[in-house]
Amino acid sequence: MKTVPVQDAVGMVLCHDMTRIVPGECKGPAFRKGHVIAVEDIPALLEIGKEHVYVLNLEKGVIHENEAAERISRAAAGPGIALSEVSEGRVNFLAFPGLLRINVEALRRINAIEEVVLATMHNGQQVTSPRPVAGTRVVPLVIDETKIARVEEICAESGPIVEVKPFLHHKVGVVTTGSEVFHGRIRDKFGPVIRKKIKELGSSVMEQRLVADDPSLTRDAILAFIAEGAEMVVVTGGMSVDPDDQTPTAIRATGADVITYGSPTFPGVMFMLAYKDGVPIVGLPGCVMYYRASVFDLVVPRILAGERVTRDDIVDMCHGGFCAGCDSCRYPICPFGKNG
Repeated sequence: MKTVPVQDAVGMVLCHDMTRIVPGECKGPAFRKGHVIAVEDIPALLEIGKEHVYVLNLEKGVIHENEAAERISRAAAGPGIALSEVSEGRVNFLAFPGLLRINVEALRRINAIEEVVLATMHNGQQVTSPRPVAGTRVVPLVIDETKIARVEEICAESGPIVEVKPFLHHKVGVVTTGSEVFHGRIRDKFGPVIRKKIKELGSSVMEQRLVADDPSLTRDAILAFIAEGAEMVVVTGGMSVDPDDQTPTAIRATGADVITYGSPTFPGVMFMLAYKDGVPIVGLPGCVMYYRASVFDLVVPRILAGERVTRDDIVDMCHGGFCAGCDSCRYPICPFGKNG
Protein backbone atom coordinates (compact mmCIF):
# COMPACT_ATOMS: atom_id res chain seq x y z
CA MET A 1 0.00 0.00 0.00
CA LYS A 2 1.35 3.43 -0.89
CA THR A 3 0.19 6.94 -0.13
CA VAL A 4 -0.78 9.31 -2.95
CA PRO A 5 -1.66 13.03 -2.51
CA VAL A 6 -5.30 13.69 -3.34
CA GLN A 7 -4.35 16.17 -6.08
CA ASP A 8 -2.36 13.41 -7.82
CA ALA A 9 -5.05 10.74 -7.43
CA VAL A 10 -7.39 11.69 -10.30
CA GLY A 11 -8.24 8.55 -12.23
CA MET A 12 -7.14 6.22 -9.46
CA VAL A 13 -9.41 3.71 -7.75
CA LEU A 14 -10.12 3.92 -4.03
CA CYS A 15 -9.22 0.75 -2.14
CA HIS A 16 -11.52 1.41 0.86
CA ASP A 17 -14.58 3.40 1.89
CA MET A 18 -14.04 6.94 3.10
CA THR A 19 -16.35 8.13 5.87
CA ARG A 20 -18.00 11.52 6.20
CA ILE A 21 -19.22 12.54 9.66
CA VAL A 22 -21.50 15.51 10.37
CA PRO A 23 -21.98 15.68 14.17
CA GLY A 24 -25.62 15.27 15.10
CA GLU A 25 -26.67 14.66 11.49
CA CYS A 26 -25.06 11.70 9.76
CA LYS A 27 -22.20 9.26 9.50
CA GLY A 28 -21.62 7.27 6.34
CA PRO A 29 -19.39 6.61 3.37
CA ALA A 30 -18.71 9.68 1.24
CA PHE A 31 -16.83 7.57 -1.28
CA ARG A 32 -16.97 3.81 -1.55
CA LYS A 33 -14.28 1.31 -2.38
CA GLY A 34 -13.85 1.10 -6.13
CA HIS A 35 -14.77 4.73 -6.81
CA VAL A 36 -12.69 6.33 -9.56
CA ILE A 37 -11.50 9.71 -8.30
CA ALA A 38 -12.48 12.66 -10.47
CA VAL A 39 -11.27 16.28 -10.39
CA GLU A 40 -14.55 17.39 -8.79
CA ASP A 41 -14.02 14.91 -5.92
CA ILE A 42 -10.88 16.65 -4.64
CA PRO A 43 -12.64 19.44 -2.66
CA ALA A 44 -14.96 16.89 -1.01
CA LEU A 45 -12.03 14.67 -0.05
CA LEU A 46 -10.16 17.59 1.46
CA GLU A 47 -13.30 18.65 3.31
CA ILE A 48 -13.47 15.31 5.13
CA GLY A 49 -9.79 15.53 6.03
CA LYS A 50 -8.39 13.24 3.36
CA GLU A 51 -5.28 14.86 1.96
CA HIS A 52 -4.01 11.47 0.77
CA VAL A 53 -5.56 8.33 -0.62
CA TYR A 54 -4.20 4.82 -0.52
CA VAL A 55 -3.35 2.65 -3.48
CA LEU A 56 -3.45 -0.96 -2.38
CA ASN A 57 -1.33 -3.72 -3.83
CA LEU A 58 -2.38 -6.91 -2.08
CA GLU A 59 0.33 -9.49 -1.60
CA LYS A 60 -0.41 -13.18 -1.72
CA GLY A 61 -1.98 -14.39 1.55
CA VAL A 62 -3.38 -10.98 2.48
CA ILE A 63 -7.02 -9.96 1.95
CA HIS A 64 -8.95 -6.71 2.06
CA GLU A 65 -11.20 -5.82 5.01
CA ASN A 66 -14.37 -6.12 2.89
CA GLU A 67 -13.58 -9.64 1.76
CA ALA A 68 -12.65 -10.59 5.31
CA ALA A 69 -15.98 -9.33 6.72
CA GLU A 70 -17.93 -11.12 4.01
CA ARG A 71 -16.16 -14.42 4.68
CA ILE A 72 -16.58 -14.18 8.45
CA SER A 73 -20.28 -13.36 8.16
CA ARG A 74 -20.98 -16.18 5.72
CA ALA A 75 -19.24 -18.65 8.00
CA ALA A 76 -20.89 -17.45 11.22
CA ALA A 77 -24.49 -16.89 10.10
CA GLY A 78 -27.06 -19.62 10.58
CA PRO A 79 -30.81 -20.07 9.92
CA GLY A 80 -33.00 -17.02 10.41
CA ILE A 81 -30.19 -14.59 9.58
CA ALA A 82 -29.74 -12.40 6.51
CA LEU A 83 -26.53 -10.50 5.81
CA SER A 84 -26.23 -6.85 4.84
CA GLU A 85 -23.96 -5.63 2.10
CA VAL A 86 -20.49 -4.73 3.28
CA SER A 87 -20.15 -1.05 4.15
CA GLU A 88 -17.02 0.60 5.51
CA GLY A 89 -15.60 -2.86 6.07
CA ARG A 90 -18.57 -4.06 8.14
CA VAL A 91 -21.33 -6.61 7.64
CA ASN A 92 -24.45 -6.66 9.81
CA PHE A 93 -26.45 -9.77 10.69
CA LEU A 94 -30.19 -9.16 10.26
CA ALA A 95 -32.51 -11.42 12.26
CA PHE A 96 -35.99 -12.55 11.36
CA PRO A 97 -38.59 -13.02 14.16
CA GLY A 98 -37.79 -15.80 16.60
CA LEU A 99 -35.45 -16.66 19.46
CA LEU A 100 -31.88 -15.40 19.02
CA ARG A 101 -29.29 -18.06 19.73
CA ILE A 102 -25.58 -17.26 20.07
CA ASN A 103 -22.84 -19.87 20.41
CA VAL A 104 -21.05 -17.86 23.09
CA GLU A 105 -18.08 -20.23 23.51
CA ALA A 106 -17.31 -20.20 19.78
CA LEU A 107 -17.92 -16.44 19.66
CA ARG A 108 -15.22 -15.94 22.28
CA ARG A 109 -12.79 -18.15 20.33
CA ILE A 110 -13.33 -16.04 17.22
CA ASN A 111 -12.74 -12.77 19.03
CA ALA A 112 -9.57 -14.17 20.58
CA ILE A 113 -8.07 -14.08 17.09
CA GLU A 114 -6.17 -10.81 16.90
CA GLU A 115 -7.68 -8.14 14.62
CA VAL A 116 -10.98 -10.06 14.17
CA VAL A 117 -14.22 -8.62 15.60
CA LEU A 118 -17.64 -10.29 15.78
CA ALA A 119 -20.08 -8.68 18.23
CA THR A 120 -23.64 -9.84 18.97
CA MET A 121 -26.67 -9.02 21.07
CA HIS A 122 -27.36 -11.24 24.09
CA ASN A 123 -28.13 -14.91 23.65
CA GLY A 124 -31.77 -15.86 24.18
CA GLN A 125 -33.27 -12.52 23.20
CA GLN A 126 -36.66 -12.63 21.52
CA VAL A 127 -36.91 -10.91 18.16
CA THR A 128 -40.47 -9.90 17.29
CA SER A 129 -39.66 -7.92 14.13
CA PRO A 130 -36.65 -7.99 11.77
CA ARG A 131 -33.64 -6.17 13.22
CA PRO A 132 -29.81 -6.17 13.27
CA VAL A 133 -28.43 -8.45 16.01
CA ALA A 134 -24.71 -8.71 15.23
CA GLY A 135 -21.91 -7.19 13.20
CA THR A 136 -18.44 -8.17 12.04
CA ARG A 137 -15.33 -6.58 10.59
CA VAL A 138 -11.57 -6.72 10.95
CA VAL A 139 -9.49 -3.97 12.53
CA PRO A 140 -6.87 -3.24 9.81
CA LEU A 141 -7.48 -2.41 6.18
CA VAL A 142 -5.83 -5.68 5.18
CA ILE A 143 -5.43 -8.88 7.17
CA ASP A 144 -3.54 -12.14 7.01
CA GLU A 145 -5.85 -14.62 5.29
CA THR A 146 -4.87 -17.38 7.74
CA LYS A 147 -6.77 -15.53 10.48
CA ILE A 148 -9.96 -15.57 8.45
CA ALA A 149 -9.42 -19.23 7.59
CA ARG A 150 -9.20 -19.92 11.34
CA VAL A 151 -12.57 -18.20 11.86
CA GLU A 152 -14.05 -20.40 9.15
CA GLU A 153 -12.60 -23.51 10.82
CA ILE A 154 -14.16 -22.58 14.19
CA CYS A 155 -17.55 -22.03 12.55
CA ALA A 156 -17.30 -25.34 10.69
CA GLU A 157 -16.48 -27.15 13.94
CA SER A 158 -19.13 -25.49 16.12
CA GLY A 159 -21.97 -24.81 13.73
CA PRO A 160 -23.65 -21.40 13.37
CA ILE A 161 -22.48 -18.66 15.71
CA VAL A 162 -25.56 -16.49 15.20
CA GLU A 163 -28.96 -17.98 14.37
CA VAL A 164 -32.65 -17.48 15.04
CA LYS A 165 -35.01 -20.27 15.98
CA PRO A 166 -38.42 -19.33 14.56
CA PHE A 167 -41.41 -19.26 16.88
CA LEU A 168 -43.57 -22.28 16.08
CA HIS A 169 -47.33 -21.87 16.13
CA HIS A 170 -48.81 -23.48 19.25
CA LYS A 171 -52.43 -23.96 20.20
CA VAL A 172 -52.59 -22.66 23.76
CA GLY A 173 -55.24 -23.43 26.34
CA VAL A 174 -55.72 -20.92 29.17
CA VAL A 175 -57.14 -21.97 32.54
CA THR A 176 -57.98 -19.09 34.88
CA THR A 177 -58.52 -19.99 38.50
CA GLY A 178 -60.22 -17.99 41.22
CA SER A 179 -63.74 -18.13 42.64
CA GLU A 180 -63.98 -14.34 42.49
CA VAL A 181 -63.55 -14.46 38.70
CA PHE A 182 -65.53 -17.66 38.22
CA HIS A 183 -68.57 -16.23 40.02
CA GLY A 184 -68.28 -12.86 38.28
CA ARG A 185 -67.43 -10.82 41.36
CA ILE A 186 -64.51 -9.25 39.49
CA ARG A 187 -63.61 -9.09 35.82
CA ASP A 188 -60.71 -11.19 34.60
CA LYS A 189 -57.80 -9.04 33.42
CA PHE A 190 -55.28 -11.83 32.93
CA GLY A 191 -56.78 -13.33 29.78
CA PRO A 192 -56.33 -10.28 27.51
CA VAL A 193 -52.68 -9.94 28.57
CA ILE A 194 -51.95 -13.59 27.78
CA ARG A 195 -53.74 -13.44 24.44
CA LYS A 196 -51.69 -10.41 23.40
CA LYS A 197 -48.37 -11.92 24.45
CA ILE A 198 -49.12 -15.28 22.83
CA LYS A 199 -50.19 -13.59 19.59
CA GLU A 200 -46.98 -11.52 19.48
CA LEU A 201 -45.02 -14.78 19.64
CA GLY A 202 -46.87 -16.28 16.69
CA SER A 203 -49.27 -18.60 18.53
CA SER A 204 -52.95 -18.44 19.43
CA VAL A 205 -55.21 -19.06 22.42
CA MET A 206 -57.73 -21.77 21.54
CA GLU A 207 -59.96 -20.93 24.54
CA GLN A 208 -59.92 -19.53 28.06
CA ARG A 209 -61.80 -21.45 30.75
CA LEU A 210 -62.65 -20.17 34.21
CA VAL A 211 -62.64 -22.48 37.23
CA ALA A 212 -63.29 -21.98 40.95
CA ASP A 213 -60.64 -22.47 43.64
CA ASP A 214 -60.88 -26.26 43.53
CA PRO A 215 -57.72 -28.22 42.58
CA SER A 216 -59.73 -31.01 40.99
CA LEU A 217 -61.54 -28.57 38.68
CA THR A 218 -58.24 -26.96 37.66
CA ARG A 219 -56.67 -30.38 37.09
CA ASP A 220 -59.59 -31.50 34.93
CA ALA A 221 -59.50 -28.29 32.88
CA ILE A 222 -55.79 -28.76 32.16
CA LEU A 223 -56.23 -32.40 31.17
CA ALA A 224 -59.23 -31.53 28.98
CA PHE A 225 -57.20 -29.00 27.02
CA ILE A 226 -54.42 -31.56 26.47
CA ALA A 227 -56.97 -34.14 25.32
CA GLU A 228 -58.36 -31.59 22.87
CA GLY A 229 -54.96 -31.01 21.27
CA ALA A 230 -53.52 -28.06 23.19
CA GLU A 231 -49.77 -27.80 22.62
CA MET A 232 -49.29 -25.66 25.72
CA VAL A 233 -51.50 -24.93 28.72
CA VAL A 234 -51.21 -21.69 30.67
CA VAL A 235 -52.73 -21.50 34.14
CA THR A 236 -53.29 -18.09 35.70
CA GLY A 237 -54.12 -17.29 39.31
CA GLY A 238 -53.69 -19.25 42.51
CA MET A 239 -49.88 -19.38 42.42
CA SER A 240 -49.05 -17.85 45.81
CA VAL A 241 -48.82 -19.53 49.21
CA ASP A 242 -52.26 -18.43 50.43
CA PRO A 243 -54.49 -21.32 51.60
CA ASP A 244 -56.94 -20.73 48.73
CA ASP A 245 -54.20 -20.76 46.07
CA GLN A 246 -54.19 -24.35 44.88
CA THR A 247 -52.85 -24.12 41.33
CA PRO A 248 -49.48 -25.83 42.03
CA THR A 249 -51.38 -28.69 43.70
CA ALA A 250 -53.67 -28.97 40.68
CA ILE A 251 -50.77 -29.04 38.21
CA ARG A 252 -49.05 -31.79 40.20
CA ALA A 253 -52.34 -33.72 40.30
CA THR A 254 -52.31 -34.04 36.50
CA GLY A 255 -49.35 -36.39 36.84
CA ALA A 256 -47.10 -33.93 35.04
CA ASP A 257 -43.33 -33.90 35.50
CA VAL A 258 -42.69 -30.72 37.48
CA ILE A 259 -39.55 -28.88 36.35
CA THR A 260 -39.80 -26.09 38.90
CA TYR A 261 -42.07 -24.32 41.31
CA GLY A 262 -40.27 -21.07 41.92
CA SER A 263 -37.97 -19.06 39.69
CA PRO A 264 -35.00 -16.79 40.54
CA THR A 265 -36.64 -13.83 38.81
CA PHE A 266 -38.14 -10.61 40.06
CA PRO A 267 -40.88 -10.28 38.88
CA GLY A 268 -41.94 -13.90 38.60
CA VAL A 269 -40.78 -15.86 41.65
CA MET A 270 -44.02 -17.86 42.05
CA PHE A 271 -43.71 -19.48 38.63
CA MET A 272 -44.30 -23.13 37.81
CA LEU A 273 -43.31 -25.23 34.81
CA ALA A 274 -44.27 -28.84 34.20
CA TYR A 275 -44.62 -31.22 31.26
CA LYS A 276 -47.47 -33.66 30.78
CA ASP A 277 -46.87 -36.13 27.95
CA GLY A 278 -44.61 -33.57 26.29
CA VAL A 279 -47.08 -30.70 26.66
CA PRO A 280 -45.74 -27.78 28.72
CA ILE A 281 -47.95 -26.55 31.55
CA VAL A 282 -47.07 -23.05 32.72
CA GLY A 283 -48.33 -21.64 36.02
CA LEU A 284 -48.13 -17.85 35.93
CA PRO A 285 -48.02 -15.56 38.98
CA GLY A 286 -50.05 -12.36 39.01
CA CYS A 287 -47.04 -10.15 38.21
CA VAL A 288 -47.24 -11.24 34.56
CA MET A 289 -50.48 -9.28 34.36
CA TYR A 290 -48.90 -6.00 35.48
CA TYR A 291 -45.27 -5.95 34.33
CA ARG A 292 -44.25 -5.54 30.72
CA ALA A 293 -41.34 -7.95 31.29
CA SER A 294 -41.47 -10.88 33.68
CA VAL A 295 -40.62 -14.56 33.94
CA PHE A 296 -43.15 -15.18 31.14
CA ASP A 297 -40.91 -13.33 28.68
CA LEU A 298 -37.83 -15.30 29.72
CA VAL A 299 -39.35 -18.78 29.49
CA VAL A 300 -42.36 -18.90 27.16
CA PRO A 301 -40.52 -17.67 24.03
CA ARG A 302 -38.08 -20.57 24.46
CA ILE A 303 -40.94 -23.04 24.65
CA LEU A 304 -42.60 -21.56 21.56
CA ALA A 305 -39.29 -21.77 19.69
CA GLY A 306 -39.34 -25.54 20.24
CA GLU A 307 -36.93 -25.78 23.17
CA ARG A 308 -37.55 -27.94 26.23
CA VAL A 309 -36.73 -25.82 29.27
CA THR A 310 -34.85 -27.63 32.05
CA ARG A 311 -34.30 -27.03 35.74
CA ASP A 312 -30.75 -25.87 34.95
CA ASP A 313 -32.17 -23.30 32.54
CA ILE A 314 -34.34 -21.91 35.32
CA VAL A 315 -31.43 -21.81 37.78
CA ASP A 316 -29.26 -19.96 35.25
CA MET A 317 -31.75 -17.08 35.23
CA CYS A 318 -30.55 -16.01 38.70
CA HIS A 319 -27.81 -13.89 37.10
CA GLY A 320 -29.75 -11.15 35.35
CA GLY A 321 -33.13 -12.16 36.72
CA PHE A 322 -33.66 -9.00 38.77
CA CYS A 323 -35.65 -6.34 36.91
CA ALA A 324 -34.31 -2.82 37.50
CA GLY A 325 -37.82 -1.36 37.41
CA CYS A 326 -36.92 1.46 35.04
CA ASP A 327 -39.38 4.36 34.74
CA SER A 328 -39.70 3.61 31.03
CA CYS A 329 -39.51 -0.10 30.19
CA ARG A 330 -37.54 -0.88 27.02
CA TYR A 331 -37.53 -4.68 27.30
CA PRO A 332 -36.05 -6.68 25.61
CA ILE A 333 -33.37 -4.00 25.09
CA CYS A 334 -32.33 -4.11 28.74
CA PRO A 335 -30.34 -6.27 31.21
CA PHE A 336 -33.34 -8.26 32.47
CA GLY A 337 -32.83 -11.95 31.79
CA LYS A 338 -29.37 -11.45 30.31
CA ASN A 339 -26.77 -13.61 32.09
CA GLY A 340 -23.85 -13.12 29.73
